[in-house]
Amino acid sequence: MRVLIVDDEASIRRTTRIAVETTGHAVTEAASGARALKLLEETSFDAAFVDLKLGAEDGLDLLSKLLKAQPQIAVVMFTAYANVATAVEAMRRGAFDFIPKPFTPDQIRGVLAKIEKNRALESRLASLETQLADASPPVDLESAEPPVQRALEIAFKGAETPATILILGPSGTGKSVLAREIHRRSAQRDAAFVTVNCPSLSRELLESELFGHVKGAFTSAVADAVGKVAAADGGTLFLDEIGELPLEIQPKLLRLLQEREYERVGDPRPRHANVRVIAATNRDLAAEMKAGRFREDLFYRLNVITVTLPGLSERPSDLLRFAEDYRKFFAARMGKRISRFAPPVLAAFAAYRWPGNLRELRNVIERAVILTSGEIIELHDLPEELGAQVSPTVAVGAPVTIDALEAEHIRRVLATARNLEEAARTLGIDPATLYRKRQKLGLL
Repeated sequence: MRVLIVDDEASIRRTTRIAVETTGHAVTEAASGARALKLLEETSFDAAFVDLKLGAEDGLDLLSKLLKAQPQIAVVMFTAYANVATAVEAMRRGAFDFIPKPFTPDQIRGVLAKIEKNRALESRLASLETQLADASPPVDLESAEPPVQRALEIAFKGAETPATILILGPSGTGKSVLAREIHRRSAQRDAAFVTVNCPSLSRELLESELFGHVKGAFTSAVADAVGKVAAADGGTLFLDEIGELPLEIQPKLLRLLQEREYERVGDPRPRHANVRVIAATNRDLAAEMKAGRFREDLFYRLNVITVTLPGLSERPSDLLRFAEDYRKFFAARMGKRISRFAPPVLAAFAAYRWPGNLRELRNVIERAVILTSGEIIELHDLPEELGAQVSPTVAVGAPVTIDALEAEHIRRVLATARNLEEAARTLGIDPATLYRKRQKLGLL
């Protein structure tokens, strides 16, 4: 944390500095209220220790000014034993805590620990509120597909390190869900997880949302804004769809990744941020780089640990499990008793290519749960494009090739089997042979 010490006695500032620095925090000193306010114009602080009596200055007045300048700062007041009532008044006005004089280094360290815990809880609460706002079925990060198993293994190993992680894959494959799980398994798990949706805003507004701005930086900047980078300090910054990040902002992101420094819009002063970056995109960044739409140096800086999530059509052995999870979730949420999918529905699921991936599957099943009038989801409860996938031409005795018939049969078995091993047993072959057949028939 960045800590400001405001006291007109040099010995008190020195003693407090030593206690704070032994806990690993950065310290700045000010001998007067005016100097403290000047420092707040230049730097953001997490905590401040302020004497109630700064010579002729009133510490309570300074407290109000500090909180007005930086509302997030935790202000701890120093007070003499005779001024406990005044300290209580300071807390009523917004002080985080107070320490009576004379104090010990352990008291300083103790209140810093309280501030850190409080900030961690606030960040955690904000993260939980975001998750609740996106209420969704339980996260399923298991797979019977070897390529997905390998991708998850890489992601979870990378989670334990501070390395930047790049998640690739088509839209709807669960990239943001995986990013949250990486954060949950990381050393930053108790701090904030902050998402920036890169294509959602214009270049100017995106830069402001990412790095913050100062009042007057542009027409609508009526007050200072700290930005998502500052909000994620100590935690994880998730850059969703980074392939659409404007070229003008890319050098600034590169600076953040390399030097942990950035500047707010309208303010040339460099600021520091300790953030772990996870980025995701459905674009081919190598192709974007060759086309001149993505910086080469930023690409290689992001490409430390890369995880690729395949589309749902490449995960046939996972499809039924996802579908069942969604069925149970939406049936419970809507208070309906729905026991299963009819066999033609499972065949339609197996035949469909799922261009929208998991997001589309979720929407299809939510719709089916709403529309079905019985306990079984039938083919007529699905959108027309899914029902059309069950082709009567691919059947025994129909004028189709052996390969087409075999591919259709394998696809349908995979849709109803719980895993690849069960599918292989049903087909009477071993899993390795099943993998080779899927590869040959274009079912991977």
